Amino acid sequence: MKENKVVVASLVIIVIFLAGVVLRLAKPVLFPFFLAIFLSFVLSPALDFMTRLKIPKFVSILFIVIFAFFVIYLLGALFYSSGKTFASGFPKYAEKISSILTSIQESLKLSGPEREPVDWVGQLDINRVGGFFISSLGPFFAFMSNLFLVFIFLIFILAGRGRIKEKIERSFSSYRSLQIINVIQNIDSQIQRYLAIKTVVSFATGVIATVVLLIFGVDFAVVFGFITFILNYIPNIGSIIATSFPVAIAAIQFETLWPAFWILIILGSTQMILGNFVEPRVMGQGLGLSTLVVLFFLFFWGWLWGIGGMILAVPTAAIVKIVCRNIPSLNFMAELMSKG
Repeated sequence: MKENKVVVASLVIIVIFLAGVVLRLAKPVLFPFFLAIFLSFVLSPALDFMTRLKIPKFVSILFIVIFAFFVIYLLGALFYSSGKTFASGFPKYAEKISSILTSIQESLKLSGPEREPVDWVGQLDINRVGGFFISSLGPFFAFMSNLFLVFIFLIFILAGRGRIKEKIERSFSSYRSLQIINVIQNIDSQIQRYLAIKTVVSFATGVIATVVLLIFGVDFAVVFGFITFILNYIPNIGSIIATSFPVAIAAIQFETLWPAFWILIILGSTQMILGNFVEPRVMGQGLGLSTLVVLFFLFFWGWLWGIGGMILAVPTAAIVKIVCRNIPSLNFMAELMSKG
């Protein structure tokens, strides 16, 4: 028995390792496919609504796909152009950053031999920082080059949505088919609920951030509001990054640190209230994932597929938990992934 358990454990480790290698190497094909599944959860309610209105399914799918294509394309173009605008504005902060760092150096200098002042501008190379920011946007929008492939997958997923139940009923016994259909329905309802709540909370956070930054007169307020909206889909880490960017710019832009301090307090409080109190209360029993599980999936999918993978991390974790919950032999995994 002990030898069998060792063999099984070894095989599980090998399978997980091979799955990670395959997912990483097959990213050009699998990422568009997973993104299409992600979009299908968002767009399925619209398809169901149009079907209830007796609109032909082909017409409904065509309308939904065209509408989604233009929305995603426009959002992607807006975010990328905003990022370029933000990066191109970096050079004008060079002198301010140099002045701040020089004053810090002077205030920390103790009695001792005189030293040449450090050329902070030359050392920091703001243009390179801006270029790095632009290049960091690339992984998130790499799927734009594969947008056609994403929507090809999406069309077939939506077209086959109503047929899955019939295929399952023909392929399995009545008890087994009912069990599988329940799993699929649970995945649909919980992921759709998660995405709906997350989108509303992220949009509210982005609007509040934009208004606050406009009131304080911070540069690129609209850009930071949009970045906040996008990064809020990444649990925990996204909100920290979204807050740190405008605070850093405010600290450089103004002569005093007080605006940056109050922006940090207001945006941090907003993120904390919406993310830690409002969202969990509204989400309720929607996902019920352990924080440790969320972080694991977040870093694992981030390592695999970058920022896009981090956005897909929580829905993927929820699907795994729901599947484990409905398979008796894997119930222990669902318990381990749950809160409390």
